[in-house]
Amino acid sequence: MKHKIRTYIMLIIAYLVLAVPFKTMQVIPGFTDIRPVMMLGPVYALFYGLPGCIIFALMNLFMDAVSGELAWSSIAGLISNFAGPFLLFYYWNKISKTRPHLRSFGNILHYSATLIIVAVLEALIITPSVAFFYPDVDIKLFFITVVLNTALFPMFVGIPLTILLQEELGFKPIVLDRAEDKESDD
Repeated sequence: MKHKIRTYIMLIIAYLVLAVPFKTMQVIPGFTDIRPVMMLGPVYALFYGLPGCIIFALMNLFMDAVSGELAWSSIAGLISNFAGPFLLFYYWNKISKTRPHLRSFGNILHYSATLIIVAVLEALIITPSVAFFYPDVDIKLFFITVVLNTALFPMFVGIPLTILLQEELGFKPIVLDRAEDKESDD
């Protein structure tokens, strides 16, 4: 139990280290900014599973609260920042025929495609909320910023981080038991 608590504290610290310095680089003040911290969503999902997804989402809500940007759309942000990593985790554990590893160009492309799809889905979750509660916000710019933050940082910074964690530091992605895995072991 102590190990898990230490791990969760480290996830929170990593989030804060990447989120706090960039809070001032706003694209739409009060709504979205340049967010390198988005690279951690897939990393938390793959290596820490459901707890990683929850921590990632709660830290986004926490950052909204402490930065004075807590708004009605923060609820959609909480849902979006949980759903995106969770969908990635679910895809690699229940739908994909391959395990998540980035040892080949084909696997990197496959992983990148899932990141783009998840980014669009996250933007589709949060954008209607912003549009409803804050009609003065440039929704096209907001949507594009969410997609770019949620896809590009995980692709260009998160993929190298994932490779480093997996190949050099020995981190193993969380893998749920699947029926076909048990059959192939027999």
